[in-house]
Amino acid sequence: MIFQRALHRELASAAGATFTVLFTVCVTWTLIAILGRAAGGRVASGDVLALIAFQSLNYLPTVLILTSFISVLVAVTRSYRDSEMVVWFASGQSLLAWIRPVLVFGVPVVLLVGALSFVVAPWAKMKSAEFIQRFEKREDLKRVAPGQFRESSSSDRVFFVEGSANGSTVVKNVFVSSTQGTGSSVVVAREGVVESDGKGGQYLVLKNGRRYQGTPGQADFQSMEFERYSMRVATSVPVIGADVPLNAMSTPALLLIKNQYTRSELLSRLSAPIVCLVLLLLAIPLGFVNPRAGSSANLILALLIFFTYNNLVRMVEASVKQGKVDFAMAWWPLHLIVSLIVVALFAWRLNVNHHYHPLVLINAWKRRRHAQHALRAQVESR
Repeated sequence: MIFQRALHRELASAAGATFTVLFTVCVTWTLIAILGRAAGGRVASGDVLALIAFQSLNYLPTVLILTSFISVLVAVTRSYRDSEMVVWFASGQSLLAWIRPVLVFGVPVVLLVGALSFVVAPWAKMKSAEFIQRFEKREDLKRVAPGQFRESSSSDRVFFVEGSANGSTVVKNVFVSSTQGTGSSVVVAREGVVESDGKGGQYLVLKNGRRYQGTPGQADFQSMEFERYSMRVATSVPVIGADVPLNAMSTPALLLIKNQYTRSELLSRLSAPIVCLVLLLLAIPLGFVNPRAGSSANLILALLIFFTYNNLVRMVEASVKQGKVDFAMAWWPLHLIVSLIVVALFAWRLNVNHHYHPLVLINAWKRRRHAQHALRAQVESR
């Protein structure tokens, strides 16, 4: 009982430190990626924090799986390195006795990974997709950042504004370059505002400006001044959520739609908690280390196993998506093979550690005592 409490504290401490490091790395990488997209005008600057939060929720299942795997591995490795396992085996305990406390620590993590994979992560992906769609379907003028050139959603106009006023509806010093068929035009104005016609159409109304049509130096070149000039920038009200990505669909929706694409996504969500449970048990026999050697080799091997396992899961998902393998025959063989490897490693470690059995130690102690008595008798006889 004391051993289990101490092990739970050690596992919790290792998990906290590992999770902090991994989650910080993921958030930092996400922050850099989303800030780059915001600087490039692909997402709204006001949505950066929300997108970082949603993306972090997407990474949580993988981070928790790796955290639990490394935590158990570190605890077992430390016990070998500090020779605590020698005492453990000499007291008549087996390596199998580690399974229960590890499962007590790991089962809540497995359940949390399952909840994140089946419910939270799809919701976060759906919200992230809604934020991106909302920005992409905004009026062309509202997508423009002051001081930067931006292309319209239809790719036939380039906008530039020097500044804005009254939120995002009024802009100052507007430049618009349009391409229509074989001709082009350039419009510059001191002020612009977006107005609606009440029928779903939206117009950019420019005031006090000049319009240039055609190629300078050619006969068809025209230049005109205007006090008010309107151009259509949106033809319909955007519908947010109409195009939901497959990985953002809810799990009940995936179950209702039966095709290879939904089954592949369902397999991805189902694999996460299974991988977490298998790796928890794999870390126990994998944690063996020679006390005289370092423990970094085990950690490197664990990372290689983690990434290899995940890549194999992705290969199986790709096979289901391509229709090469049926879902019923795809979700269990890989995990069964890895589970058999776990059982084989347990059997191997139990066989190797057999020399720590109490009877073996007692017999060795008796032989040593007998040799000492024989040597003492020889010395006394002389």
